[in-house]
Amino acid sequence: MKTKILSISLIAMTLVACKKNEKVESAYATADYVTDSATVISDSISMAATQNLKDRQFVRTAEVDMEVKDVYGATISIEKHLKTIGGFVTNSRMEAHTLSENTYNTSDESSILIRKFQNQNRMQVRVPTEKLGEFLDFINDKKVFLNSRIISAEDVSAGIRLAKLESERQAKTKANISQLKAGKDKVNLDDNNMSEANVQKYSDEILADNLKFSTVDIFIKEPKTSVAKIPIVNTKNIDNEFKYNFFFDVKNAFVEGFYLIQQIFVLLISIWPIVLLGGLVFYFWRRRKPIVKTNVEK
Repeated sequence: MKTKILSISLIAMTLVACKKNEKVESAYATADYVTDSATVISDSISMAATQNLKDRQFVRTAEVDMEVKDVYGATISIEKHLKTIGGFVTNSRMEAHTLSENTYNTSDESSILIRKFQNQNRMQVRVPTEKLGEFLDFINDKKVFLNSRIISAEDVSAGIRLAKLESERQAKTKANISQLKAGKDKVNLDDNNMSEANVQKYSDEILADNLKFSTVDIFIKEPKTSVAKIPIVNTKNIDNEFKYNFFFDVKNAFVEGFYLIQQIFVLLISIWPIVLLGGLVFYFWRRRKPIVKTNVEK
């Protein structure tokens, strides 16, 4: 009896699974999007990087923050791969982020600077849009740890249609202006319409470039801490060696004392009127003092 119940349960589960698979296949069969057969989509790459929908156009961007074994090696590899797929680098800033540094004296003349740091690089690259999925898959293989990955697909279909309508409007306006009589107003109208047309053309070119090339911002760093041992001069010992010299300082003190006496003497000479006046006052005061005493005795 138990065997029959188990067999019935397995058959029921199989039928349910088959129905679910049929629903999934039906949903994909009726979906309104076109897949490029030449594009290989990895399970690790978001659909936003590779999807192509009928009557839809997307401006794609991506941001990748990850840790790699060797920043310099990964940077060179990324740049070489960009060259093979027709991409290019717009910005690359490689630097060593210092975590700490300490100086240790090894002898009276020498020291060693121990610097702990992490190598990192910030890059901005432009990738042909049809190769974006392949490129993201390539740099994904370089990681030892992925911190974050953001992929954006902005639908610009409505903007493209609006730009086309604007171009048609400007062409119609130009035709209407050409039928006006020559004059100052016609020149101003034609100039303004041409200016709008130039701005629209510039916007169209930027949009076309963004559709053709996707922008990818990449931040890579090494998870491990690197150590640099840099030989330097023992500056502390050199400072102590020349910090104090007894005989030299005594000699300087004697010379400075002699100069001080000279300065005092020159100061006294420069104030001789005050010294003379003071001497006269003191002299008359001393002469007047005995007279005052004699008067008191009488």
